[in-house]
Amino acid sequence: MKIRITAALLALLTVNLLSAQEEQKELPPQGGEPKDFTLPEKEVIAYDNGLTLIMVPYGSIPKATIRFSIKTGNIDEDENQIWLADLLADLLEEGSTAKSAKQVADEMAGMGGNLNIGVGVHTSSISSSVLYEFTPEAIKLMADVLKNPKWPAEELDRLKSAMKRDLAVRLARPQSQGSRDFFATLYPDHPYGRIYPNDEMIDSYTVEDIKAFYDANFGALRTTIYVAGNFDSEAVKQAAESSLADWKKGNPSEYTIAQPVTTNEVKIIDRPGAPQSTIYYGLPVIDPSDPDYIALDVTNSILGGSFASRITSNIREDKGYTYSPRSILAENYKSGVWYEVADVTTEHTGASLKEIQKEIERLQNDPPSQKEMDGIINYESGIYVLQNSTPNGIIGQMIFLDTHDLDESFLTNKVKNMHAVTPEKVQEMTQKYIQPDKMTLVVVGDKAKIENQIQETVNAPLKQ
Repeated sequence: MKIRITAALLALLTVNLLSAQEEQKELPPQGGEPKDFTLPEKEVIAYDNGLTLIMVPYGSIPKATIRFSIKTGNIDEDENQIWLADLLADLLEEGSTAKSAKQVADEMAGMGGNLNIGVGVHTSSISSSVLYEFTPEAIKLMADVLKNPKWPAEELDRLKSAMKRDLAVRLARPQSQGSRDFFATLYPDHPYGRIYPNDEMIDSYTVEDIKAFYDANFGALRTTIYVAGNFDSEAVKQAAESSLADWKKGNPSEYTIAQPVTTNEVKIIDRPGAPQSTIYYGLPVIDPSDPDYIALDVTNSILGGSFASRITSNIREDKGYTYSPRSILAENYKSGVWYEVADVTTEHTGASLKEIQKEIERLQNDPPSQKEMDGIINYESGIYVLQNSTPNGIIGQMIFLDTHDLDESFLTNKVKNMHAVTPEKVQEMTQKYIQPDKMTLVVVGDKAKIENQIQETVNAPLKQ
């Protein structure tokens, strides 16, 4: 009898435990209160030649992150100079008039770091992270590379050959082909629409072309030195002043504001036999300086910009048409683009487009629930704060502000402003900005198998 009672009690406890576990699965623990992003206190030094030094003491790790940010990049290239800024960066890596590339690399390694030179659309950079006691020496070395480039003509052919190999590899990928034609359609008369050069263009570049681009676009007026982490601030000031205070002022930065084209054009790039179709589907929208931007950013996260988004749940989780679809809110200067990109199975190309349109229309017609909003916003705001809790992240955010002419409040109030977005505001943003009848569609895939699918789904002219 006792054995039977014990068995019954165990069974009852097991049922209760399983019920509690099931309840826990349905009701996860309540998250903590959202925390705002706090920009650490900084010191700003402005020099007579236009150079700016920004120092941000941060953290306890005995290292400093240094980035020289120059307000120039691919945006300053004309139609016959695509990737000229990238080739300039490659040649900068060959050393200064005083030190060879090997000497620079060896000295940086002795400081616990390495030299990184990169080019973006709006800014170019020279950066490194070094042990804190070497911060002044690293600044002087980086300044020498920036201020006194060697421009070795004998290295140019090798660098151009490497660039052409890189170009060939990139353009063999369907996503590169799709992005090239998609942005060329939206920005036909602006560097934003000129992503890739051709071999003939690269072959035409000379050291004189590179020097001319450098002279026109590099100088103290466009340069900011960011130092974040642990360092001796007085020694950093002295290093910046002694190495760059006498550098040429240069020309002011003047980003050309793009006038994007809104069109419902459809283009198919034929890849016979392709098992997948690569979709680029979107239109011009607002930039970060617009009051609607934060609300549109939240809308993008709900629609397709996060792993828990509606489009991802639909065509990845429910339908299995694709593995990694995503929507992107691209931030250009005084201009933006919203677009969905996905690699979908060839036979489901039309169906995927139909489901993307359906999710947009559903969000236009009905606001999301508050529960869905809370989940997305808590996740996105938490990721935002975590990503910017490093010296490199902090520097990146300050460059973002400078690039887009934004006040610091954009960063410090972002979490609060995200949580202020209502379901009705998301519906309004979708209606106002994300309109399928105005979207450009570029599809890379087997034209014979997908053309009819696309024409049956998208009511728009097909560009031949």
